[in-house]
Amino acid sequence: MSKMLYGKEHVKRYVETDGEEGHDWRGTTVAILTTTGRKTGTRHSTPLIYQPYGDAYLLVASQGGAPDHPLWYKNLVADPEVELQVKGDRFKARARTATPEERPDMWRTMTATWPDYDVYTTKTSREIPVVVIERI
Repeated sequence: MSKMLYGKEHVKRYVETDGEEGHDWRGTTVAILTTTGRKTGTRHSTPLIYQPYGDAYLLVASQGGAPDHPLWYKNLVADPEVELQVKGDRFKARARTATPEERPDMWRTMTATWPDYDVYTTKTSREIPVVVIERI
């Protein structure tokens, strides 16, 4: 897969190939999260680094350390009913932000697969959310 695969093209190729293209990316793993737009009601699919965590999956709403949360995170806060695709497995799920008690271990899990998350925390004053995706 091309290193330049990202955004809409990443989603398209991932969905078309059941993750054969796009799941393995820059030494980590990517899933496709689909949320419902909080203003438009339109479905939006975003490729995101993930890690399994027990029966759930973890995502990080980092936006590279930007000062504001990514739109996909704002959407799932407004409507936690989402869809996640991990390789060929597409399923309905409920999204939630990790609790303060859960977050430290979950953060370590995510920084183990993408160490730049720790760098992103130095670029923003917001606490970067860890998102827990639970199959329903």
